[in-house]
Amino acid sequence: MDRRRFLLLLAAGLAGAAVAHGAEQLPMAEAAASRPARQQPPAPAAAQQPAGPAPVVPVPADPPVGVVSSLPGEGTALALTIDDGVSDEVVGAYAQLALDTGIRLTFFPNGCYRSWTDRAAVLRPLVDSGQVALGNHTWSHRDLTTLADADVAGEIARNRDFLQDTFGAGGTPFFRPPYGAHDERVDRIAAEQGHPTVVMWNGTLGDDRLLSGEELLGFARQWFAAQAIVIGHANHPPVTTVYGQLLDLMAERGLHTVTLADVWARPADRLGGLSGSAVAPVR
Repeated sequence: MDRRRFLLLLAAGLAGAAVAHGAEQLPMAEAAASRPARQQPPAPAAAQQPAGPAPVVPVPADPPVGVVSSLPGEGTALALTIDDGVSDEVVGAYAQLALDTGIRLTFFPNGCYRSWTDRAAVLRPLVDSGQVALGNHTWSHRDLTTLADADVAGEIARNRDFLQDTFGAGGTPFFRPPYGAHDERVDRIAAEQGHPTVVMWNGTLGDDRLLSGEELLGFARQWFAAQAIVIGHANHPPVTTVYGQLLDLMAERGLHTVTLADVWARPADRLGGLSGSAVAPVR
């Protein structure tokens, strides 16, 4: 066999081997392509968020003049409002809950409690973003119906200045009278101090007194409902032990938290500030 013919036969043999090798590899490539992409492992249970219906984003209306005790209209909103602030531990735990889950809250602080100053560095960004709204609950939680006009005005004005200096939120339209005790005179003075909307409630966690976690959950099961304003207190630590169950109950009932400023906002606030963020689902 001459050298030229040998080289031609060798080249043909190598080409055939390459084709055969490619044919062997094709099914393997097709099989790999047909396999689904490898899934990432699920997040730990503690980091997963309960599924629920998409929230209906409210269009803020002007804050009403007078008393409100529930949210207007129909929907799946729940306004969880937290008063007082006796316990630094509980105020801090609510702030951390908001950071961790995106829950929207309205606080009614009494400025006399150091918890609000101590936790201001955590809370102020939440107020600035609109995830947390604030209302005036007076400086020292006195029964305003027993005080003279000047003392009523002083309690409200001092706390308004505290909210402004600490959180930039002195202009909130919302006022909640301590113990729910108010009359036409108190409402008028509150409006004169810049808080025309007197916020009462139609549901409660019952934790104005010391309760067990199971007792708190019993109140939540009774009162967590669409368009409700529910009152709680940052006073007693047991509530911090049932946050997970409270969020599960909201998700089970298809409820989504809103701040009062998501629902009622002064015109300037609608461009940002308290009502500047879209309503987030309960998480």
